[in-house]
Amino acid sequence: MKEGLAQRCSFWASWWVGHATARLRPSITRGLLLLLLLLSSPVTHAGEPARETRVSGSAVSSLAPRELQWRKVPAQSVLLKDLKTGRVLYAYESTKRLSPASLTKIMSALVVLEKGNLEEYATVSRNAAAAPRSHLGLRTGDVFRVKDLLKAMLIVSANDACLAAVEHVGGDEAKFVRLMNAKAVDLGLTNTHFSNACGFDAPDHYSTAEDLAKLSEIAMQHPVFRKLVAEKRDLIFPISGRRPYLLRNTNRLLGRVPGVEGVKTGFTSKAGRCLIAKVSQDGSDLLVVILNSNRRWGIAKDLIDYGIRFASGVR
Repeated sequence: MKEGLAQRCSFWASWWVGHATARLRPSITRGLLLLLLLLSSPVTHAGEPARETRVSGSAVSSLAPRELQWRKVPAQSVLLKDLKTGRVLYAYESTKRLSPASLTKIMSALVVLEKGNLEEYATVSRNAAAAPRSHLGLRTGDVFRVKDLLKAMLIVSANDACLAAVEHVGGDEAKFVRLMNAKAVDLGLTNTHFSNACGFDAPDHYSTAEDLAKLSEIAMQHPVFRKLVAEKRDLIFPISGRRPYLLRNTNRLLGRVPGVEGVKTGFTSKAGRCLIAKVSQDGSDLLVVILNSNRRWGIAKDLIDYGIRFASGVR
């Protein structure tokens, strides 16, 4: 009964907002759309398959295992690091070169933040608008603030927003990728190389759990990056039109596991499901990196519980 009422409220709210958007001020429209977000049921994003098991409330509140009791490591590469001590608490194939999928966007975001102006206007090119999923469906000629494109590439991993941002900052994607690789060298990421800015599979596009952990630590020191990857939802508006875009974070740990502060998800057919998560809980600061796993959310919870118990001396 309650579910049916929520669905009817969501329908009529959507209808009313759609008819009223053109006549109301953007600030009012933004408020109405945020209300609609709360009424709406969760949706899946392109590039984040719906068949994955979600993190449930019971799983979050269950007691942590005294040790990791996996019969077989359920991922191609794993790393768990205590950020306070710098100690690696668990690692499996952490130096193996693998496809990083949209974890690539962590580096792209860092370069945008360093080389770009977040208040500048960027026009969506035909190339960016044609980006494959996951994408927002941006239109050729749409104009956005660079900051809003950055939000979309980090919160929902939108490839069209990513390409629009990097083309604006770098002049074209190839020039921007050169900046990414130069930054990787500067940071000492010796097992990382990029051939594109968004994370598409390619033979010379790779990284490791170890390098990605180092990159994430550095990125989380930037206040804008840290704030954006912690947002569960947001709205962006094109400068050139009135159609808003709703952003829902692809990181399902946010709001479900206490202390999770980001960082990024990724998925391609070659890379599998990937995740980097920063967690501050019970006095512990942990970083989890999972590459190519069919159950990244459950593995992440196991690792977080293990890390917290390890830090407290209970194993």
